[in-house]
Amino acid sequence: PDHAHGRQFKKLSAVELSDIGCCVALASGAILLQQTDISLIYHMIRGQGTIKLYVVYNVLEVFDRLFQSFSGDVMQTLFNTAEGLANSSTENMQLWMRRFIMDEFVAVASSIVHSFILLAQAITLSTCIVAHNNALFALLVSNNFAEIKSNVFKRYSKDNVHNLVYYDSVERFHISAFLLFVLAQNLLEADGPWFESFLCNAFVVYVSEMTIDIIKHSFIAKFNNIKPIAFSEFLEDLCKQTLNIQTDNMKNNLTFVPLAPACVVIRVLRPVFAAHLPYNPLPWRLFWIFLLSAMTFVMLASLKVMISIGLKKHARWYINRCQRRKLHSD
Repeated sequence: PDHAHGRQFKKLSAVELSDIGCCVALASGAILLQQTDISLIYHMIRGQGTIKLYVVYNVLEVFDRLFQSFSGDVMQTLFNTAEGLANSSTENMQLWMRRFIMDEFVAVASSIVHSFILLAQAITLSTCIVAHNNALFALLVSNNFAEIKSNVFKRYSKDNVHNLVYYDSVERFHISAFLLFVLAQNLLEADGPWFESFLCNAFVVYVSEMTIDIIKHSFIAKFNNIKPIAFSEFLEDLCKQTLNIQTDNMKNNLTFVPLAPACVVIRVLRPVFAAHLPYNPLPWRLFWIFLLSAMTFVMLASLKVMISIGLKKHARWYINRCQRRKLHSD
């Protein structure tokens, strides 16, 4: 029976094992976040002063960056182990299986902690947006100037700047998840006209982030004698990664682990869906849950495919543009 089980398990490819690992991590994070009382955390954070909010947000941002890097390594290790397990012989199956389970455990733990960090960040940002004492502006100004101060006057190599650019791009995705959280909270709880205010605040958050990043990278480039063309090279590298073209500098690949932001998004969207379910008998409610879930899945899958096509098209265009520019310069 053991051999039969081994043969049966071996049918799973590395990709399938990796997908199972990601699904387990995502499900664990989502289930645990469902148990979290957002209103309790919200009121705890709301009770803090603006200065404390800034400190809390800064600390969470540091941990977010640390876990983003750590999660990338953990997931890569898990994928490597999955490949080893998929290609292992029957004798080594047990060893690889134990290793896979251990790596999966670390991945789940990392994903859960990271998702809690992002949830706390989202709640902090939501608290600042909802507050009517300009807490959002205070948070953005203090946080962004701290970011400039901590980065601008340091010595950076080109590789370090490359990584910093990627961190900043990942941060945009996290901010999108936070704003989705705020939107969901408003849908559930806000009274009166709130959408214009939300759009205005979201615009302020994005514009301030982009402006600060531009200023930060401009000064970093100036102080470290990095030519502006370097940023075009970073984008070209990213485009090559999008098209799965081997780049010269493999260590500077963008690592974006979407599991933790996905857990947060699932956590905030579930109550929105639940609030709009009809009060029918259980079979009908199950039917509606299934229907809404299926529709959401189809919409998200379609969106992913469209974004993927768009990104690949843009990547090809940009790489061709860079090649033409190199030909002209030669």
